[in-house]
Amino acid sequence: MDGSRADRLALRPLRSSDADALFPTMADPEAMRWWSRAPFVHVGELRDHFTPSDGSPWRSWAILRTGEDDAIGVVSAGRKREGVSEIGYLLSRDAQGRGYAREAVAMLIDRLIAEGHRRVFADTDPENRSSIALLTRLGFTLEGRLRAEWRTHIGVRDSLIYGLLAEEWRRPEIGARPLSPPGA
Repeated sequence: MDGSRADRLALRPLRSSDADALFPTMADPEAMRWWSRAPFVHVGELRDHFTPSDGSPWRSWAILRTGEDDAIGVVSAGRKREGVSEIGYLLSRDAQGRGYAREAVAMLIDRLIAEGHRRVFADTDPENRSSIALLTRLGFTLEGRLRAEWRTHIGVRDSLIYGLLAEEWRRPEIGARPLSPPGA
């Protein structure tokens, strides 16, 4: 997604230096409530987390307002098997409520489908109403509940699995242009 752009947003590969802009959000207990890990304590810890590791099935991109270089969030895709990826996303508090998450996740889905993915899914906490609403608006279907799936910083939690098949994907009208094919 190098240089992938929508009208209001751009996605670029996540850099360790994005930790400076995203640390206030990723250190915030309320913002990190639904993550499977506790909030970050030190910006250096977040920089290390953002440094790509060889062999990781996860790829991450910084969400940027068009024309700016400070990250306002992150979208990620983790390859689970051929043609199937799990997605994740987080937006800074001051960027929420403007449709940026929907736009950025739609750009990510476009990319994954262009790469040949047949299925994209997300794992979310049953109490994470914002994430559930986002996934539903994007056309994801609730596929199931995994009981006591995660031991997290807020206790043992269930997971809801939302899935989207490539043939079900209908880009919402949000002003974003489809991504060009990989390598283009």
